[in-house]
Amino acid sequence: TVPEGKLHPSAVLLIFTVPALIIIYNMKISTTLRFIEKLFDVPASCPSSISDQSITPLENTQHFLVSAYMDQRMKDFDIRIIGIFKRDSIHPLFCSFCCEGVFNKTTPDHFGFPFSATYVLCKIPESCDASHVTVLTQPFTKNVSNPIWLPIRNKKSHDQKERKLNFTVCISTLFGNYNNVLQVAQSLEMYRLLGVDRVVIYKTSCGPDLERLLQSYSQEGFVEMVSWPIDKYLNTSTGWLFSVHGGDLHYFGQITTLNECMYRSMERSRYVLMNDIDEIIMPYKHDDLVSMMKLLVMISPKPELLSHLLTIEFLVENHVFQKKYFDPSGRFHLPQWEKVPGTNILEHIYREEPDRKTSPPQKMIIQPMLVEQISVHKVLKNFGQRYFMPPALCHLIHVRETQRKSLTLKDLHEDRRLWHFQEKLIPNVDKVLKRAGLIN
Repeated sequence: TVPEGKLHPSAVLLIFTVPALIIIYNMKISTTLRFIEKLFDVPASCPSSISDQSITPLENTQHFLVSAYMDQRMKDFDIRIIGIFKRDSIHPLFCSFCCEGVFNKTTPDHFGFPFSATYVLCKIPESCDASHVTVLTQPFTKNVSNPIWLPIRNKKSHDQKERKLNFTVCISTLFGNYNNVLQVAQSLEMYRLLGVDRVVIYKTSCGPDLERLLQSYSQEGFVEMVSWPIDKYLNTSTGWLFSVHGGDLHYFGQITTLNECMYRSMERSRYVLMNDIDEIIMPYKHDDLVSMMKLLVMISPKPELLSHLLTIEFLVENHVFQKKYFDPSGRFHLPQWEKVPGTNILEHIYREEPDRKTSPPQKMIIQPMLVEQISVHKVLKNFGQRYFMPPALCHLIHVRETQRKSLTLKDLHEDRRLWHFQEKLIPNVDKVLKRAGLIN
């Protein structure tokens, strides 16, 4: 156990100099550090400084560590540390482990931004039941100041077996004064009706009403809030392209949080949906995601091969529902929601046909155990195949301002798919808004 952020006094720090591989998104850089077969003079117990933050500055560098996960799917490495590195300031790094127990024998996508999502890959030495890991710019000696240790997550325990979830939604990142309470409540309750078990949201900041709603969801357990104070460390961009939006890091660290959420969910969720807070991945031929995925996992580009294990990435086409046009009947302009901040997505039924000549953006459903690395709109490294969802089977409902100003009402399609769920959706939204004290 680790009470009050302290390591157990019987834990022994074993320092091994092991290869560390640094992988930086969208750059052709992979630096493997030299292997030094030497056990350094180290303290007899593990230091007590354990990070309880989602962003941990790496001492003597311009880099940041986020989290560490056990990942034994690759032959040469066991630990994957997720971080944010300054791309033009790469240092030799050393992985150090805190090993529990006493041993008698020991053996040796950046989009142009200056900072990028990064992996540091480490190999656990033999005879080490590692519980924590840290990254250093020099080998650990008595002269090295106390480093900050990251707990190693996703360690399989025979004693504690958490029920595996079917679906997790990863939302990143929430920032600014975003206070679209009604649309968020409707989207979360829609996901619950579709069979989602948990929603993970990385929050830098939001409006006061949305904060109340999300805290209520968090206390219930349906939403997992991850504090993401990236703006305290970097000049983050509110856009996706450095040449247009400037800043140090793409879109408040969106690529980092998506990868962190994937690894956070890897051992506890069969499928992970990667989309934004104002998007719903909506099945059109099935009443829920469970039924749809039972069909889709049997689909493979090469059915003569291992069938259902091959397709691990399901790409979902984005369909924009324009906010400026409303359902003329007004049947869902409900009085109890009039003073709730945000967009009522039930009122917006006019959908754009995507411009497929320009490759419209897509979001995805993935099987995380078979994915190694993702970007915003696609998987970068995986152990399987991708499948493009036919829009008639599933597409995104994305209620937002249009970017295609030339489209008029006659160019749009009526799409009342959300209305099929209104009988359960409306009372469920009322319930969560009342629980958060946002309606009487």
